[in-house]
Amino acid sequence: MFKSRFGALESGVAFAMTTTAAAVLATSALPALAGTCAPSTTCETTVTFAVTSGDGLQVTVPDGPVSLGSAEPGDQISGPLGGITVSDERAALGATWTATVSGTDFTTGGGTPAETVPDGDIGYWSGPATATTGTGTFVPGQPNASDAEWLNHPYTAFRKTSGSGYNSATWNPTIVVDVPAEAVEGTYTGTISHSVA
Repeated sequence: MFKSRFGALESGVAFAMTTTAAAVLATSALPALAGTCAPSTTCETTVTFAVTSGDGLQVTVPDGPVSLGSAEPGDQISGPLGGITVSDERAALGATWTATVSGTDFTTGGGTPAETVPDGDIGYWSGPATATTGTGTFVPGQPNASDAEWLNHPYTAFRKTSGSGYNSATWNPTIVVDVPAEAVEGTYTGTISHSVA
């Protein structure tokens, strides 16, 4: 009888210990208080949030082909290329960039010398920005027609020299073609390329 009572008591003690352990575990799982302050004092809680970046740095150009019209041998022809847009979604502290332009020869037919307008006869000037967003300084590569440069080498089309965070710039460059006197009749095709870094 004593053994059975002792066994029951022993089981009861074990049960009580299990219940106490569960209570301790439940208590330790509760969140800690941020702070406890005395009356008439300031209690502070640190708060954080994140600012994330978007699609990075990219350039958007018009769909081709873009026609500049027509001209006779020895004449000059010019026309707008269409809007070029640099979008900067890096959310950078120093959100500066440089857009570069380059070009190819323009050819027709079989691309013989008489069927080629070399890139040195293809000019480009950016003009001022037609639209900008964000902070900072936006600088056109060639503000005026007199600043036009020839596409026989890469050069700066537009740049941003200061500012931070998201920003963008759009410009509509003018393409100028000095048609050689020896050029033959035909539709001449070439490419004008923009990049940004």
